[in-house]
This record gives sequence, structure tokens and C-alpha cells, in this order.
Amino acid sequence: MPDAQLIEILIAAMVAGVVVFRLYTVLGRRTGHEPQSHDRLTPVPSGANLRSHPAERPNEPKARSLFDIQLADPGFETNHFLKGARSAYEIILKAFAGGDRPSLKPLLSDDVYKAFDAEIAKRSGAPAAETLSGITDAQIVHAILEDKTAEITVSFRAQFAHGTPASGDYVQRDVTDIWTFARQIGSSSPTWTLVATSGALP
Repeated sequence: MPDAQLIEILIAAMVAGVVVFRLYTVLGRRTGHEPQSHDRLTPVPSGANLRSHPAERPNEPKARSLFDIQLADPGFETNHFLKGARSAYEIILKAFAGGDRPSLKPLLSDDVYKAFDAEIAKRSGAPAAETLSGITDAQIVHAILEDKTAEITVSFRAQFAHGTPASGDYVQRDVTDIWTFARQIGSSSPTWTLVATSGALP
């Protein structure tokens, strides 16, 4: 029946037209689920867990670099890194104060180790005059990822003590140290190496 066939063709054409139109309206406009443009992103603080915003690339340089490091190294988290940095700060300064070169060597770059070693040699085996008594704050102040090498700079606020309370010559002072740690992304070693320091050694 020609009329029946014509009606079927018209109905099929109308259905196809509706499907094409709906595809166009969905694919040709924003649905509200696309990542926002970078200039409207809220900067991520250095201490924040960047994994809470996996689809957003922060606009602030430091947070953006931390985000890039996280993308390159899925196991990286800023909070975990800062805890490790605080531990490294304490371990390195304790080893330095005691002249423990074997403990220092794997934690420092060659240049930094030479500087620490020279200061230890000046003491001729004597312990450091000042020792770390506590860390009051640690914050990430800079980060960069270049050629699979991640570098993160941390500002430490700490207290150092000279003498002992019993001796009567006890003195405590506040110090701010800026240390840069580096790690090769993809390396089998999880250790971040101290590659630069700012400020005189205690």
C-alpha cells in the first residue's frame, strides 16, 4: 500500500530528525559538568590535599605545579609530603649536630653534602653548638616540575637551643630555614633529596 509506506517513511524521518536535533543540542552546548576555565579556578593552598579536586588545574603557580607533580606521580600528596619534610628536617639536623656523615649522605645532594661536611669538619668532631628543639611551622612556598624532576621548597620555622637550662647559659632562638627537596618522578626510591638550603647552618 503506497500510502502506508509513505506514512512509515515520514514517521521514520521525523524520528531521525528528533534524534539528530537532540544530539546537536547536547554536544553543542555546555551541560554544567565540563571543567571550568583556568581563570575562574580557586587557588589550592599548599597544605590542601589536591586529590579533592582531581578535575581542576589550579591557576596559582605554586598550586598548579603541585597539581602537575600529582598528575605525574599519582602517589604524591601535599600533606604526606609536608610530614615527610618535617621528619627529614629533624633527621638531617640531628645527624649534622652529631657529625653523623653516613646518615646525611643519602639524604643530601652532592653539593649540599659538601657544605654540611665542611661545617662538621670545622668542629673537629665536637657536637654542634646549637641543637634543634622544635619545629613550629612548615609550609610549601614554591614547587616546580621539569623533565620529570620535581622540586618543592619548604619554609621551616623552628627553635634552636644553645646550652642547657641547668648550666645557666641556656639560650633559645627562632630560625626560618628555606629548604628545597627534589625527587625524580618514576624513581624506585621514595626519598626526596635536599638539594638547596638558605641560611647559615646552626
